[in-house]
Amino acid sequence: MNALATRIGPPMLAAGRGLVLSVYGLAVSIVLFVLAVLSIAFILLGIGVFTTPLVLEGVRRHANQRRLWAADWSGVRIPVPYRPFPRDLRGGVTGQVERTTLLLKDPATWRDLQWLLVDMTVGPVVAILAAALMIYPVEGLVLAAGLWRVFRDGSPYWYGFVPVDSQATGLAALALGAVIFAVGLKAAAPLLRLHFVIARPLLAPTPEQTLAQRVDRLTETRHEAVDTAASELRRIERDLHDGAQARLVAMGMNLGTIEALIEKDPAQAKKLLAMARESSAEALTELRDLVRGIHPPVLAERGLGDAVKALALRLPVATEVTVELPGRAEASVESAAYFAVSEALTNAVKHAGGDRIWVDLHHGEGMLRISVTDNGGGGARIGSGSGLSGIERRLGTFDGVLAVSSPAGGPTMVTMELPCVLS
Repeated sequence: MNALATRIGPPMLAAGRGLVLSVYGLAVSIVLFVLAVLSIAFILLGIGVFTTPLVLEGVRRHANQRRLWAADWSGVRIPVPYRPFPRDLRGGVTGQVERTTLLLKDPATWRDLQWLLVDMTVGPVVAILAAALMIYPVEGLVLAAGLWRVFRDGSPYWYGFVPVDSQATGLAALALGAVIFAVGLKAAAPLLRLHFVIARPLLAPTPEQTLAQRVDRLTETRHEAVDTAASELRRIERDLHDGAQARLVAMGMNLGTIEALIEKDPAQAKKLLAMARESSAEALTELRDLVRGIHPPVLAERGLGDAVKALALRLPVATEVTVELPGRAEASVESAAYFAVSEALTNAVKHAGGDRIWVDLHHGEGMLRISVTDNGGGGARIGSGSGLSGIERRLGTFDGVLAVSSPAGGPTMVTMELPCVLS
């Protein structure tokens, strides 16, 4: 029974989603397209200056919802292409005129309107076909059950290419329905994916926009990498000055005192020697911690998986680590991933309030994917100054991305992706 549900469930779900897309998507796209055209036309009358931003924002929300469904339902990723508004955008009538102008100058606005046309024509046909292949066979079952007599009015009732006018032809309709259902099991999910693939060329950024966004992103991450490196150098200097250096200076002073007391007061010299030995051990421990903070030896020697496992062993919360890495990434990528995981685990221990953490590391399709999940109270957000923001900046240096799912009440899942090739 479970095997049957596993086989039928996903195609039925895809069919239901196709039905939603064909009905809801068609209705909303028609309404928004008509409103957008009328609103833009009324700009010359002055009315459109106030209505166009509202309508186009509605179009963008509709398009963003389709991008979200594309990723969640079929794994089709469609980046958001819109230009950001200036932070100093004014209010009032002047602000409305400026907002309308910015929206109309954005190429993504006109591509959204083109997509609405596609979503009113080709899109619903593909989506409803995914649903029809799973729903139409029900009619064949109904006819085979004997209800063909209800539809008989002197001429045969056509089910597909089968004229149903007797129980035998009703069974033939059932056989045809079974064939259509079998096709639907195979084709529902691909047809749903095709719906999103058709929309992707218009909803995604153009190659020029993608290049410009990438240049802006690389410029931003370059500045952040420089700032992060400078901050790390200051931290190392501070730790050396306040920690190991201070202990070594104190140890040197103790050794000088020991040298003066070794003949006059051997007992006191012996105590100071023991103190100097403790200071040297503590200084060595601090230097090891400092080196581990720069680049853990286990990371260099045994790779990211074992380094994260070693990191998990030092946590006060029970942590389960799953690693599926057939090779090793570049040292810089491994280092960025290690410290990103370290920061995520630190956040989970300090703020989540849970008693268990799961870490998963695997590689596929040219991406190193890492997830850190805890069973705490949730509510984690990426914000200015937060540890998650630091992780995002660290990953951004390598063109990586960070996603956080943390509903109120938990659980919290932090997902990181880094493009890399394993060797």
